[in-house]
Amino acid sequence: MQTTIELLGKKVLVEWTSSADKKLQELDQPLAVEMELYFSCLIRKAVRFGGDAQAANFAFAAPRLKIGFRPVMTKACNVKDFEVEPPVEDFPIVRPEAFVPKRLTIDYKKGKWVGEFFLQKIQPA
Repeated sequence: MQTTIELLGKKVLVEWTSSADKKLQELDQPLAVEMELYFSCLIRKAVRFGGDAQAANFAFAAPRLKIGFRPVMTKACNVKDFEVEPPVEDFPIVRPEAFVPKRLTIDYKKGKWVGEFFLQKIQPA
């Protein structure tokens, strides 16, 4: 399955597998999916699902699938922070729309949600 949504005025291609779609149909409420772009001494990308998704704004990709984008940062840079999940805060980017991902893929494998997002245009498989 796939659709295009708009976040912060930018189009995002959202693709999800048939196993993800099957699991979505079993849910009582929409699954929140957050594309987190983490700024520190390094840049890290993460896709968060359900209660771990903290984005302020979401767009619906399907009735049971809502997508958000959240740039975050830490107050200090410590490479050891990358071994665990450090506390983060929203990053007040002047032009957050410049960092909105172009594509998000979602799957449901071995009882877990998995996802990846891309900042550059990549043609779907």
